[in-house]
Amino acid sequence: MTVTGYSDRINHAFAFAAKHHDQQVRKGTRLPYLTQPANVAVILTRYGRDESTVVAGILHDTVADAVREGWTRDTLDERIGRKFGMDSLETILAVTERRSDDDGVELSTEDRKADLLTRLATASEAARWVCAADKVHGAYNLVFDLARTSFPETVWGRFSAGRDGTVRWYRAVCDRLRAVGFDAPIVDELEHATVQLEQVRE
Repeated sequence: MTVTGYSDRINHAFAFAAKHHDQQVRKGTRLPYLTQPANVAVILTRYGRDESTVVAGILHDTVADAVREGWTRDTLDERIGRKFGMDSLETILAVTERRSDDDGVELSTEDRKADLLTRLATASEAARWVCAADKVHGAYNLVFDLARTSFPETVWGRFSAGRDGTVRWYRAVCDRLRAVGFDAPIVDELEHATVQLEQVRE
């Protein structure tokens, strides 16, 4: 597979994400939030994923924010799908936590995560790639942030699930990707990142 390079579609996706995340920073840091989708795009490109998957990686947090804010599917189609491709939007939505289930019942935070793990069984290969790349970046970020501080509680305090809940979530996603038969090499990288996170959590 040819490694994805620069394209007008990718450039516009970065511009769209940059506008959305303009005032946001990574939790507990001064780093612009855009560094997160940018690094996910780098990871996907490193593994030679196609343009639509890279675009999905760039926009995945933009869409996740929109879902949390209550955007309807029609609005998502209009503002994301028609601009950047319905294939990319479908990829993102397949691995985005939902506010409610298929019957319209609102999901709790815990139920949203369980629902996402369940939906990985039917998610496309591209969606699983985006999920894995997002978690690789997140896990390594935590490992590096913990290595740079003498006060790990300040790092874990960024997450409502705390230390143990956060580590369990990364482990759950990694194990679930393997369980549903996703054997792409990025899962080995996610395993490595998750093990490092488990080892430094104390």
